[in-house]
Amino acid sequence: MPTTKTHKNCQSCGMPLSRDEKGGGTERNGEKSTTYCSHCYENGEFTLPDITADQMKERVKQKLVEFGFPRFMTGLFTRNIHKLERWSK
Repeated sequence: MPTTKTHKNCQSCGMPLSRDEKGGGTERNGEKSTTYCSHCYENGEFTLPDITADQMKERVKQKLVEFGFPRFMTGLFTRNIHKLERWSK
């Protein structure tokens, strides 16, 4: 059996995969990704292939504010984005 590492959080934006309304992104073969959320990854490709880690941090902060999180909290949620698998390559 292949050992696929299952992550608790998207390895691109940091969102808890349990919060993904689609249950995760999709691989090219239609299987659910165990690494990336549906906002970042569809059909085996990143939805925003040219975004940088810093741009992703800003994007996530903006989304958190839209969802009603206090702005001062958004830094806590995004401080480790650059350490996620997508950005560590």
